[in-house]
Amino acid sequence: MPSAPHTTDPDTHVAALANGVRVLTLELPQLQTVHVSIFVRTGSQHESAREHGISHMVEHMAFKGTHDRNCQRINLDAERLGAEVNAHTDKDHTAFHMVGHARDAQQFIAMLGDIVRHCSFPSEELERERQVILHELTEDEDDPMSTAFKLFDQRCYGSHPLARSVIGTRASIGRITRDDLLDYTQRQFTGRNLIVGVAGAVSAKHTAAWAQAAFGDMPAGQPNRVAAPQWIGGVTSRRLAGCPQTHLVLGFPIPALSGDHHGGVLAAALFGDGMSSPLMDELRERRALVYYAACSADVSELGGQFVIEASTAPEHVDAFFTQVLRLLREQAQAIDPVALQRARNQIEVRELRAQESASRRLEAAALDLFFLGRVRARDERASRMRSVHPAQLRETFAHLLASRATVAMTGKLLAGARVRVIGQLSGA
Repeated sequence: MPSAPHTTDPDTHVAALANGVRVLTLELPQLQTVHVSIFVRTGSQHESAREHGISHMVEHMAFKGTHDRNCQRINLDAERLGAEVNAHTDKDHTAFHMVGHARDAQQFIAMLGDIVRHCSFPSEELERERQVILHELTEDEDDPMSTAFKLFDQRCYGSHPLARSVIGTRASIGRITRDDLLDYTQRQFTGRNLIVGVAGAVSAKHTAAWAQAAFGDMPAGQPNRVAAPQWIGGVTSRRLAGCPQTHLVLGFPIPALSGDHHGGVLAAALFGDGMSSPLMDELRERRALVYYAACSADVSELGGQFVIEASTAPEHVDAFFTQVLRLLREQAQAIDPVALQRARNQIEVRELRAQESASRRLEAAALDLFFLGRVRARDERASRMRSVHPAQLRETFAHLLASRATVAMTGKLLAGARVRVIGQLSGA
């Protein structure tokens, strides 16, 4: 079984099975537990409009029964070993996890293999879980900031699948059938779209052999790829009854994961990460326009977003945009060296904390394999951030301001708020 030397980190190993399944092992002998995850390169961005939300439904239903085990047996098999079981769905991948004793790693790979490859989607369980997902959707709809982010993505990417939410809509959740789930997993859950990830006191040689036993005869399939969307931009809003504040999301495009996105990530940290950042210092400490505001860079396979989020009083919306745009223009003119040092250090500490979490490190490595074809070395991210100079940061801020912004507003909106925001952006 050939091993692919994708990384310079000595504790990280990647092997490839004949059918395209990759086996990612982080040899961490200092751990008492083992983290086992199956990552599948399929999520909401891979769904058709009719299938909207099916990846999330598959995640829920995968633990409800396989060809040989019912829901109760699946739960007992894991819990009798003391294992924790979890899963999550994102726009670009779905993942299934087990955490337990290192000595049980082989069983965890086998059990997750059964769940991922042989889920039977019992009809009676599907109808019950459909109601659970609808309750989850209701809870999501009650969150005004979550609603703002969904509107934001729709305005960024239009009809592209990347614009859709992971959870789906009431209509799509209601129409997905058992046959749809079986067909979707047969098409999407294939060898070239799957990574077996293990982190803990295990050897790469053993995990590769265990993965071969569980996944070696899986159909190879073709990589699940999606064309990148065009950034659209513009202003959208939705009034929400019973909401006293206005919730705002403002964003600009930055490069995708495979592009030169490092300037955008550093710019976001400099602009709005922490209480001493220009965003929080000016808007909260000096002007009392917000209780909380933040800036982040969301970088994925298909695109990147420089995002500012905040909640404020409806009568402060105009002042919020005036000050935020002014602060962005100031960064395009000059970068404060102390602020730059703070941002670099914050990113480095964040990376160190991620490296100290086996699950976070495992997922980051798996996504690197999916979208970059290699696992980045631990010091690569920090060194790339250190290589971004002030002049490049100024250019990044200038490029943001020259781009077509996207704004989403929810909650209580004063008359003419949307028109005034459009006017402010056009003058930026």
